[in-house]
Amino acid sequence: MPIYPKGCQKQDDSCDETVSTPSENSETSIIVKNLTKKFGDFTAVDNITFEVKKGEIFGFLGANGAGKTTAIKMLCGLLYPTSGEAYIAGYNAFTQGKEIRKNIGYMSQRFSLYEDLKVTENIELFGSIYQLPKKTLKERISQIITRLNMESYADDLVRSLPLGQRQKLAFATALVHQPEIIFLDEPTSGVDPLVRREFWNMIYDAASNDVTVFITTHYMDEAEYCDRVCILADGKVQLIGNPEKLKQQLNVQNMDDVFLKFVKR
Repeated sequence: MPIYPKGCQKQDDSCDETVSTPSENSETSIIVKNLTKKFGDFTAVDNITFEVKKGEIFGFLGANGAGKTTAIKMLCGLLYPTSGEAYIAGYNAFTQGKEIRKNIGYMSQRFSLYEDLKVTENIELFGSIYQLPKKTLKERISQIITRLNMESYADDLVRSLPLGQRQKLAFATALVHQPEIIFLDEPTSGVDPLVRREFWNMIYDAASNDVTVFITTHYMDEAEYCDRVCILADGKVQLIGNPEKLKQQLNVQNMDDVFLKFVKR
């Protein structure tokens, strides 16, 4: 079976090394071309290229140390690239980091809310950071509380919530300013299967409203839920494609086998 390039199936258009520019494709949220990050002599991210469409759930996979976190920091405007090109929500990662941060949501692997504030206070704080009008923010707080069925928790300190509820609240809070793209860094780590399913229902709901979801996970069953996945190893893109098509093309039963095949390579 031919592979192109660096293990990508040629049948998948996402693996084409030619990517568009923001002006050429209004349906693309993230454009990455030959993006590289070096720390001295060490290359953490090595010449990666891919695109992510609006409303797409894009899984970013790789073992620890593969370069995922470094890549995400560049895409979020938190780390200056060494070379290449990257446009996030139409903004240049080299020159417009501040604009990028205004137009994305981010949920870190570690719990990102303030545990000594109430549920409503956390949402209000994050909404005020993005300078939402008071009336709009009040409406969104109400919407989030209702959507999460957290009416009975609204005035509780966040530290008192079960982990699953805290994770769902963190996700909803990251969307309070209605960003075009949301980055999720292993958002379901440590939560039980029922909460994971509820969390993914929230992801599907966001994507159905044209929010682009860029997610990292070590759960390969979650990779199956993505529209496409990108596997990194040693800072390089090894494979990009739809999970079901990749399993068929590689003649394997699950994404664990896909992942192990290319990480070992």
